[in-house]
Amino acid sequence: MKLLSCLIPAICTATCLFLGCGGKQPAAAPDHGHEHAGETAEEHAGHEHSGWWCAEHGVPEDICALCNSKVAAEFQKKGDWCKKHDRPDSQCFVCHPEFEAKFAAEYEAREGKKPPKRG
Repeated sequence: MKLLSCLIPAICTATCLFLGCGGKQPAAAPDHGHEHAGETAEEHAGHEHSGWWCAEHGVPEDICALCNSKVAAEFQKKGDWCKKHDRPDSQCFVCHPEFEAKFAAEYEAREGKKPPKRG
């Protein structure tokens, strides 16, 4: 009886180690640091991040806190954060529509045309 009480947990443990936790896990979508309403992370995985401009959010890609959680943390650390809209206050076009015009002018100066419409 004593042998059986030790043998059963050992067999269960060996079986779990051999079989794993239940099959192949699905591949995770790349983390872009934000979610989009009505869009899963897998659907958003195709969002373009290779250029200098984030067409989806209307700001330069290197300061897009909605695409990059590290950039977001830097803005939060500086106290530049709109808690209501969960983005840098300096990029909150809801609270400060004039900032959208500022970034659009930056795009126009560099590209010689109006920026693409935000996604």
